[in-house]
Amino acid sequence: MNHREYTSMRQLPSRHLLGTGTPMCAGCGALQTLHQIYDLLGAKNVIINAAGCMTLLAVYPYTPFRGSWLYTAMASAPAGAQGVRDALDILKARGSISEEEDLSVMVLTGDGSAYGMGLSATSGTMDRGLDFLYLCYDNEGYGNTGHQSSPATPHGARTATSMRGLGYAGEKKDLFAIWVAHKPSYVATVTGAYPLDLARKVEQARQLAGPRLILSLAPCPTGWEYEPSETVEIGKLAVTTGIWPLKEYRDGKVVHTRIPKQRLPVEEYLQRQGRFQHLFLPRRNESALAEIQARVDRYWEEVRSSDNDT
Repeated sequence: MNHREYTSMRQLPSRHLLGTGTPMCAGCGALQTLHQIYDLLGAKNVIINAAGCMTLLAVYPYTPFRGSWLYTAMASAPAGAQGVRDALDILKARGSISEEEDLSVMVLTGDGSAYGMGLSATSGTMDRGLDFLYLCYDNEGYGNTGHQSSPATPHGARTATSMRGLGYAGEKKDLFAIWVAHKPSYVATVTGAYPLDLARKVEQARQLAGPRLILSLAPCPTGWEYEPSETVEIGKLAVTTGIWPLKEYRDGKVVHTRIPKQRLPVEEYLQRQGRFQHLFLPRRNESALAEIQARVDRYWEEVRSSDNDT
């Protein structure tokens, strides 16, 4: 048996790496990131996809990828990755496939799975040192079912399940820190608006073995309520306001790969999105805006303090 024989779906005709005509929202930040990463990784991989927005790319019996694709329930993608990696290793040990026919294993999930439903299975795979790449497209809500609040929803955002008052009253979970606490091989934050930073980090991850996370902010026009043509600009504002730090963890150290020299006020990012309009209209919620700004300021003050200590 070779990797062509255990690919479970046929490919869609495609001009490029991803098929055209896929039923995705215009301006999708997740698809923007996935395009860039797949360009770098190529076809010799098995993508284990948890239920989410990117599930819409594959409509049985077709997939837009040249490699293999396995669909799982939202909480089960890391467990599926374990099974696929174990099966590949067994086939190699038996001589059924050669090293050249071996495939890399990549988990693909949204934030609902990565930050919430699938976190227990992910922790288990890291404990076992599973050799896999985990790509999370973080659109800060359960985007495939109407953009309800998720553990990645930022404080103050309105979603389908937090429509009144301030909006989401909780705090966005720090998935980067949770992964780092497991001491994996590599963790990095990216966004499609900074493709060179993204490409360098994916290349870093490719050269390593063990658990590796690429955590991508994925602006969502439908859930965040902005024009699809503004996806790149929204991604850049997330970085230049300091709300989405670009950083990586390797060899026990966290390094910020892009530090804004003069951070823009966070409201320049917030006011471009309908999910935060209640903080500005019919009157400005000064206390909420100041609170959000203060959180971002504290983060970067801690970064500067840590840099000075070293």
